[in-house]
Amino acid sequence: MRFFVWLFRAFVFFALFAFSLNNQQTVTVHWFFGYVWNAPLVIIVLAAFAAGTVVGVLAMTPNWWRQRRRATQRIEGAAATATPVAAPVSAHDIPDGI
Repeated sequence: MRFFVWLFRAFVFFALFAFSLNNQQTVTVHWFFGYVWNAPLVIIVLAAFAAGTVVGVLAMTPNWWRQRRRATQRIEGAAATATPVAAPVSAHDIPDGI
């Protein structure tokens, strides 16, 4: 199974590498107020992907914090109301000769 995971990773790497080699043309991005950015296409695509990832993580952060707070409150509440329970005895806990 590990072999297939590494094979998949290698395929993705080489596919992205080939994509970057095939898209080295300089493109122009026109921003607001007359600002222009000239860069290779692969850099523009990478920047757009990175910006989208950052926006997605920032959008999800409040929900993550809320879920963490709820989970912590539930764990603390369960620990406060829990009654002690005896640990189960396993075969390793019984000494030899009994």
